[in-house]
Amino acid sequence: MAQKRGGSSQPQDLSAFLGSHSSTWQDNLEAVALRFNREYRRDPFEVPEEVQAMPIYQEWIAGLLTSRITSPFWEMAQPKKNQKCLDLGCGVSFLIYPWSTWEAFFYGQDISVVARDLLNSRGSQLNSKLFKGVQLADAHDLKYEPAQFDLVFATGFSCYYPIAYWQEVLAAVKRILKPDGFFVFDVIDPDTELAENWAILETYLGAEVFLESLADWKKAIQATGAQIVKQQPGELFQLYKVRFALS
Repeated sequence: MAQKRGGSSQPQDLSAFLGSHSSTWQDNLEAVALRFNREYRRDPFEVPEEVQAMPIYQEWIAGLLTSRITSPFWEMAQPKKNQKCLDLGCGVSFLIYPWSTWEAFFYGQDISVVARDLLNSRGSQLNSKLFKGVQLADAHDLKYEPAQFDLVFATGFSCYYPIAYWQEVLAAVKRILKPDGFFVFDVIDPDTELAENWAILETYLGAEVFLESLADWKKAIQATGAQIVKQQPGELFQLYKVRFALS
């Protein structure tokens, strides 16, 4: 089931995990990849009857849940013409959000091979100028040039990992962002009405959810040298816009 953490825990030291992340996070990464590969392939999920009876499951089956919990990253930092933007955990983002209207260059990265293949097969047909392809890799594994991007987005998946993993993601994003660039991402707010039941649902869909306090998230973000410049609550996720101090 979901792992709920109290507000008194301290963010773990990132240095303790550098160089060993492949073994530390491997189970989480594989579980999340499998969970979303199955969803994109429209494979059936087997869940207990008591979970099927939950209203949140019925919303998910009906396709109504996504619109409630999707974080509007463009409200925090709307991509502008000719900006280079990286969407981590992009799914099929380029097909459903108005990238052509924004006229921003889209680079994607996802842990799901199904999402990667789908978007690479259709993205260039939609707009070959703006679509720069999708890489198959974990969120911490960013093989891009230093200071390459104006904006980096990552929504909907930080909750599947411990905070310490996200500190590693933040460190990787810092390297590839321009000095005046922003990182926009969301974290689950465990105090929302949906949080507990959504965590139960996701656990039975194959990916365990970590319910970390927003206070611990704030400490962890600041520990990486990031400054929160804007935040926005949602029905399930808290959306953050951060920038990094010049080193």
